[in-house]
Amino acid sequence: MTDKRNVQAEDLYQFQWTEQPAASPSGEWVVYVSRQVNDKRDGYYSHLRMIRQDGSGDYRFTSGERDHSPAWSPDGRKLAFLRKKDDHTQVWMIPADGGEAYAATDLKHGVASFAWSPDGSWLLLLAEENKEEHLSTENTKVEQNKSSDSASSKSSASKKAVVIDRITYKSDGGGLWQGRRTHLYLHSLVDDSGRWLTTGDYDVQSYVWSPDSTQVAFTAHIPSADEADPDFVLTNDLYTLPIQGEGLHRWTQNDYGIVSLAWSPDGQQIAFIASDQSYHNATLTRLYQLTLPDGTISCLCQDSDMLIGNYLVGDSGISSTAEPVFSADGQLIYTLLSERGAVQLIATAVDGSGHQVILDGQRNIHSFTLTADEHVVFVAADSLQPGELFLRDTAQLQEQQLTHWNDELLSGLRLSVPQELELTAVDGRPLQAWLMPPVQEYDADNRAPAVLEIHGGPHMMYGFTFMHEFQLLTSQGYAVIFTNPRGSQGYGQQFVNACRGDYGGGDYRDLMEVTDYVLEHYDWIDKDRLGVTGGSYGGFMTNWIVGHTDRFKAAVTQRSISNWISFYGVSDIGFYFTEDQIGGTPWQQLETLWKHSPLAYVENVKTPILILHGEQDLRCPIEQAEQWFTGLKRLGAVTRLVRFPDADHNLSRNGHPQLRIQRLEQIAGWFEQYL
Repeated sequence: MTDKRNVQAEDLYQFQWTEQPAASPSGEWVVYVSRQVNDKRDGYYSHLRMIRQDGSGDYRFTSGERDHSPAWSPDGRKLAFLRKKDDHTQVWMIPADGGEAYAATDLKHGVASFAWSPDGSWLLLLAEENKEEHLSTENTKVEQNKSSDSASSKSSASKKAVVIDRITYKSDGGGLWQGRRTHLYLHSLVDDSGRWLTTGDYDVQSYVWSPDSTQVAFTAHIPSADEADPDFVLTNDLYTLPIQGEGLHRWTQNDYGIVSLAWSPDGQQIAFIASDQSYHNATLTRLYQLTLPDGTISCLCQDSDMLIGNYLVGDSGISSTAEPVFSADGQLIYTLLSERGAVQLIATAVDGSGHQVILDGQRNIHSFTLTADEHVVFVAADSLQPGELFLRDTAQLQEQQLTHWNDELLSGLRLSVPQELELTAVDGRPLQAWLMPPVQEYDADNRAPAVLEIHGGPHMMYGFTFMHEFQLLTSQGYAVIFTNPRGSQGYGQQFVNACRGDYGGGDYRDLMEVTDYVLEHYDWIDKDRLGVTGGSYGGFMTNWIVGHTDRFKAAVTQRSISNWISFYGVSDIGFYFTEDQIGGTPWQQLETLWKHSPLAYVENVKTPILILHGEQDLRCPIEQAEQWFTGLKRLGAVTRLVRFPDADHNLSRNGHPQLRIQRLEQIAGWFEQYL
């Protein structure tokens, strides 16, 4: 159509993201979350919507501006959900047939998540334990004795030092640890009473009710009395606990990093998604089953290279389902599966006889819910749309799209369709890659510049999902090349493990071989106008590339790593990630860490490079960008540092909307200037 226009950065303001579907017990309705940029363009609105399974009757169900995580009561008469109001998130309730919503909880530090008990009598809440703040009386008196009538002295007296005695004292997006532990709180829906079900110097992570509502299962690392420092333990354990009385039981022995849980309908099994840590941070997550009461644990995909969960990188920020789900008869367990750039839905037999693919295709399945008749309602994105609601009729094997929130916007845009590429690396490893042509006309006489995009992780994957950034670049006249070099997920255990201890080695060669392949097979790409960009690990690799080759004429490094030595002490994951991925500590393997640091090769950089970094990034702290920028400037390189205030590591996915726009404009502007 001639009236279509190019993608713009500001299109972010028009996208509507569909998330978190939940099917009603009756099977007629599905509630889901609709999210979009707010009118002030300084945050996001989210509210609940209701739609029938046949796609009719879609209407707004809640009036809040930050509503999410809907869950039906077991009898289907009420909906509970989380609402953030006045900087606190609580559980709210609303009748399923409509009416006024009301706050069901009032915990001091809010609620992180919740689950209905199967009998509908309780809510199990995950929340920060409400303990008294511990102040030093002696220090307070000293400050009071020193105070004067001056305003400056009063201001000084109100300040409080932060005392740190844990190595895990901060987290990206969460800031500094406030001294509170995350525990389970039991809230009665009969008389509104409540009590802490767990307590102690540890954090509860995932949890689930038993089908008879008498017990809960949860994961945590509960330290033993003789444990030197529990923060260095990266595994957790599975526990069960009766809601009345004693009886805490531990079922595992620090063997797994458990992600999520599900309890079978007959109460005889607990399914869990976990890593056995055999390859440390690069270990595949698999599906396990604990049989009760004997405690036998079996891996239901032990003999395969299956990766359970969603590991596909996108820039929409849509939440993804992590929990396994049992079929009504308890014979199947539904999970997401990441494989070769796609995310599928599979059902695995509890008897270990294998799995069947329920939802496949070149797409990204974010989340799903089973209806009463075990049809599947799910949210899926693909390369040309950022996520809509679908229904899969498992009896008729038919699929129907239920929502069309982005159809009008997308139908008016010129979109680039990725072309899948298959090649073999020089050492025999197969590589999957994609090429997105520019939307403008091009040929061998009118060659187009190209940008190599590198994903983060590194143990994630690119693939069949919508990337606003990629579409923007193709609208600006660039071809976009993206691939999954060794270290990426989706190609088996040995492939994802292949970059550990070899950052800048085989992974760098893979990226260069993909670039060479594209230039050899597509003569309409201008080999003299190549750009490169990436974030996190992709930022590290961008820095590494410009320190080892001059073939790229422009680079944009985002939330990057430049110095593994200093990264060890400043990142929220630095102490274990550096040891695991690079292979040492600064006091034992200083030369190894420096050898793999882009800063060691800064004198080689001739490529103009733009540095983008969030000031509140605690995963790859901004000092990494500052060191890189200072070294480049000191050596006279062409560079610029752009700092995004109040932005953390997730800026590109769910950060401040205006800063997300500015980030995209900075990337496009740099390539326009130097390509």
